[in-house]
Amino acid sequence: MQKLRIGIHLSTSGGVYKAAERAHEIGANTFQIFSSSPRMWRASKVKPEDAAKLKEACRMYDCDPVVIHVSYLVNVCSQSEEVRAKSITAFRGEVESALALGARYLVLHPGSWKGMTRDEGLALAAESIAKATESIDFSGTDFQILIENTAGAEFSLGGSFEQVGELVSRLKKIVPVGVCLDTCHTHVAGYDIVSAEGYEETVALIKNTIGLKTVRVWHMNDAKATRGSKLDRHDHIGEGTIGAEPFRRLLHDRRFAHCAFIAETPVDEEGDDARNVAALRGLAAG
Repeated sequence: MQKLRIGIHLSTSGGVYKAAERAHEIGANTFQIFSSSPRMWRASKVKPEDAAKLKEACRMYDCDPVVIHVSYLVNVCSQSEEVRAKSITAFRGEVESALALGARYLVLHPGSWKGMTRDEGLALAAESIAKATESIDFSGTDFQILIENTAGAEFSLGGSFEQVGELVSRLKKIVPVGVCLDTCHTHVAGYDIVSAEGYEETVALIKNTIGLKTVRVWHMNDAKATRGSKLDRHDHIGEGTIGAEPFRRLLHDRRFAHCAFIAETPVDEEGDDARNVAALRGLAAG
């Protein structure tokens, strides 16, 4: 039986390899990190010795997959040529860092298409990603760029499964691509993952628009805001408007057994990371 991969977004303070040690200490067997500051354009250069230490720590602690989240500044469908150019350069740096670190997945928010039509935004996002990854050799790796669904705010690309699916379809011939779905984003975008019947309808939509096997990571976040509110506010597992049971249902769903389940829950006080990982592990076991 396939081992369930449960983890959380962690700090790389003290060295990127420290994230694997932190994951092991709190009972996680996968994790997500930023490869550099999420609020800086320039990607940090990966030191070969740090990459080697990370790979060794992941092997020692059985942490897999390693997931990297792209900087919040990157907007691959910006109407501003300056922002888009910076985004293309920054995203290329993120891809190169992820490959150097041996990460399997790089999660990208598709961006904001304000000032354009949605279709223009989709086309521009695909064009920018293609330009950013031009001449990068992905052969011999299991690396994928994961397009994350968003909370559905106005002009935010990826607020519907259809938009995510369409972008993935455009990218398939260009780069190795998959999808990361966020429970909070899904909920506040208006999809029902809380009721058993609604959950099945939502999974059917995912199957028809994205493909179940295309989903590689679930961001496991409860929500502070109500369903359909479009407000992206994460809460601790079982303490928000989603509640504990939908997470249990998702963790037990064999259709997503191939996925990594990674929390991005708040750190309000010391020990919250361990508490949320333990909550997910308890729900997976029960």
